Amino acid sequence: MRRGQRVHMAKISLVVNGNPVTANIDPRTLLVQFLRENLRLTGTHVGCDTSQCGACVVHLDGKAVKSCTTLAVMADGGSVTTIEGLAPDGAPLHPMQEAFRENHGLQCGFCTPGMIMTAVDLVRRKGHDLDDHTIREELEGNLCRCTGYQNIVLSIAAGAKAMAKSDPA
Repeated sequence: MRRGQRVHMAKISLVVNGNPVTANIDPRTLLVQFLRENLRLTGTHVGCDTSQCGACVVHLDGKAVKSCTTLAVMADGGSVTTIEGLAPDGAPLHPMQEAFRENHGLQCGFCTPGMIMTAVDLVRRKGHDLDDHTIREELEGNLCRCTGYQNIVLSIAAGAKAMAKSDPA
């Protein structure tokens, strides 16, 4: 962009964690930037900026997406759930969050929000009875530099079973 050239703003309207949001943004704004900088939802992390690590995973219209490579304008009219939206302030932890806590599925915690969001999506797509191979295969796009993944895999399997108990079906 040339110096002094004016950027045209884009108006977006979406629902984030159950709350309607409208904003005027630079159309080049990434969803992760919008969530962190505009809405101050800092649970969604920026790890690599290249869609490799999965720290930025959120749900867009019920599907896991990497928000570091998704433009905020692509979420216009949609519904976004972040890690903060899984268990709002004052509510009990989501079963997957509780499973990570109980099974020591985190160390530094940086990758944890993206892992949990990916895991919840995995359960919704593949069901509540997950084997280790399926979990490890589905986590391919999420990197953790602290653990050997064993406790993360255990956490996801336990969280999937706990989600089955809490699903009203």
